[in-house]
Amino acid sequence: MWMRSRFRTLRVILRITFIRSGIECRQAVIFHHRCARLRYRWLKAVIERRLSRCKLELHPEKTKTVYCKDSNRRGDHPNDKFDFLGYAFRPRLSKDRWDRYFVNFTAAISAKAAKKMRRTIRSWRIHLMSDKSIEDLSRIFNPVLRGWTNYYGQFYKSALYPIFDQLNCSLKRWAMRKYNKLRGCKRRAYHWLGRIACRQPGLFAHWRLGLRPAAGW
Repeated sequence: MWMRSRFRTLRVILRITFIRSGIECRQAVIFHHRCARLRYRWLKAVIERRLSRCKLELHPEKTKTVYCKDSNRRGDHPNDKFDFLGYAFRPRLSKDRWDRYFVNFTAAISAKAAKKMRRTIRSWRIHLMSDKSIEDLSRIFNPVLRGWTNYYGQFYKSALYPIFDQLNCSLKRWAMRKYNKLRGCKRRAYHWLGRIACRQPGLFAHWRLGLRPAAGW
C-alpha cells in the first residue's frame, strides 16, 4: 500500500508538471515522444529532482532512453524496445480500421512472461488427469486462465495464440488418454475437442477469446 501510494504520487506530480510537454506517464515508466537528446537530459534532471522530493530515485542502470519507433518516427536508435510489468513494448505491425498495415509502437506479452506461462501449463500435467472430466478441468484452471486473458489480452491479443495453442494440445493429450476411441488418433482427438468448443465456447477462458481448436466432422 505504501509503494502504491508513492507511485500514485509520482503519476500526479509528473502529470501536473509536464502536462504541456507531450509526456505520457504510466507508473514508473515515462514516454517522451520528442526525442531531442538535450531535451531528454533536461527532462531527466527535472524528474530526478521531483523524485528526490518523494524520497524516490531513478535506477542508474535501468534508466535509459527508448525511441518509440513507428510509421511516423523512422529514425534509428540503440534502444527501441523495453519490458515492463510483463509486457514488451516495441514496434509491431498493426492494422487500422481501413485494413491498412502500419508500424505501431505498442505492447504485447513479453517473451519472459510467455515462457513462464508455458512452464506453468506444463507443470499442470493435464494429460495425466484422466480421472477428471473436462468440466472438472475447466473449474480447476479457469481462475488462472481468466487472470492471464484479462491482463495480457488487453493489447496485441494474437501474441497469446501460441501459448493457448499449447494448452489446447495438452487438452488433446488428456482426451487421448481418457477415451479409448481417441487413443493414438491426434487429429480425431483435436476435432473432438473442437466440437466441444463449438457447443460450449465459454467452457475455458481462452476459448472465449476465440482461441479454440478446429472442429472436424
